[in-house]
Amino acid sequence: MCGLVGVVSDNDIGVCLYDTLTVLQHRGQDAAGIMTCDKGKLNLRKDNGLVKDVFRTRHMRRLTGQMGIGHVRYPTAGSSSPALAQPFYVNSPYGLALAHNGNLTNTKELSRDLFKEDLRHINTDSDSEVLLNIFAHELQRRNKMKPLPEDIFAAVAGVHNRCRGGFAALVMITGYGIVGFRDRNGIRPLVYGYREKADGTGRDYMIASESVALDSQGFTLERDVAPGEAVYVDAKGVLHTQVCTEPGEHSPCIFEHVYFARPDSLMDGISVYKARLRMGEKLADKLIAERPDHDIDVVIPIPDTSRTSALELANRLGVKYREGFVKNRYIGRTFIMPGQSQRRKSVRQKLNAIDLEFRGKNVLLVDDSIVRGTTCKQIIQMARDAGANKVYFASAAPAIRYPNVYGIDMPAAAELIASGKTEIEVQEAIGADWLIYQNLEDLISSASEGNPAVSHFECSVFNGEYVTGDVDEIYLRRLESKRNDLAKLSKSEKKAGKESNREAQIADINNDI
Repeated sequence: MCGLVGVVSDNDIGVCLYDTLTVLQHRGQDAAGIMTCDKGKLNLRKDNGLVKDVFRTRHMRRLTGQMGIGHVRYPTAGSSSPALAQPFYVNSPYGLALAHNGNLTNTKELSRDLFKEDLRHINTDSDSEVLLNIFAHELQRRNKMKPLPEDIFAAVAGVHNRCRGGFAALVMITGYGIVGFRDRNGIRPLVYGYREKADGTGRDYMIASESVALDSQGFTLERDVAPGEAVYVDAKGVLHTQVCTEPGEHSPCIFEHVYFARPDSLMDGISVYKARLRMGEKLADKLIAERPDHDIDVVIPIPDTSRTSALELANRLGVKYREGFVKNRYIGRTFIMPGQSQRRKSVRQKLNAIDLEFRGKNVLLVDDSIVRGTTCKQIIQMARDAGANKVYFASAAPAIRYPNVYGIDMPAAAELIASGKTEIEVQEAIGADWLIYQNLEDLISSASEGNPAVSHFECSVFNGEYVTGDVDEIYLRRLESKRNDLAKLSKSEKKAGKESNREAQIADINNDI
């Protein structure tokens, strides 16, 4: 899961891109990058790290230009090499730069075809570089000195004909404009909007992953990019749109509403905040149905994403809501961290319990979801250490039992605590006195009530149903071998030269799994 932004304006947009990436930082904390185009000259800065660390004053002074794209990276392949920071660039045709969010499910076949048939060289194992070269090849086939909107839309159509999976992408065409496009199922999010120019002569345009990016810079949200659609803003600020492929069933990723998106965003016309409120309501109704005589004294959220659901759940139950954990703002999101050992280590650095909210009480902890179980197991123990009498645990999402293949780092079923386990077994594994999960039907309803036109969601991590129809056991095994935590650990060891610790670290990780 990554964050994207592209801007076309009459003014320098480097600072605008920087400020927008800080708003999208929650979507990726591994790397950040900006590329701008200034009268045909490209300026690039990208590196590993948070936005505030990657870009210094000296970098911003060089990021001049009236169009540009930015990216914050969240790795799904276990690698944090600076070479994988985006935007990516190829010089032919015209000079193209790409920022990408998602995952292609046929990368292996595409890489082979690019080399053997398109005669293009791929320098990394990133599917983003593959996507860029596919677009470049399709655009070059038009053989135009100057690309027209119809040429660009034809290139996007070629991408859809060849690429499968869930993706949203921005491509800056040097000197000509920026095009944004979304997969045919609309799995990954993409929106666009405008800002009236001060002199009243036209509009600046922004394309981004979330509507909150537009809000932060004074842009008005126009709408979501439709599944299979491309939005092209040329260098003169003229907007062109076209559906470039036959759309599939619109299936936005429901995990955006559960965890990834900011609550102040609108996604496919659905308020993330309202969806999370409804998750809390429906979870409370299930709890009351199962335990009408519950003895819960206080509801405490695990910050930050679960606060909205937890507050509404407490209201529905008629139970006190309290903030029982103080969060260290300078520790990243633990689910996004690339290795299990690093993830486990960070939890107690990230949260500290307020003893007086726990001591002698029956506490219901609420989280947005349970993925690997590392975080919630430690937090439950923290609640007990703080003096809680009983510790119950509620998940605003159903049990996560299957890998994700569309850009979320859940590739190995063996690393998901609920895989192959009953709810009682998960309850025992995390050390809770009682565990309750949201029903999948209620989760879908929580989101779809915000926009009845969207009735289907990508829910593969909960039900194992992959909407693109090209994911089988062979693919999942191959993905797991590349992206599981042990593979990530091996890469990090080789880089750090710590081969001697390998067996002990692997044993430690296996104990957690």
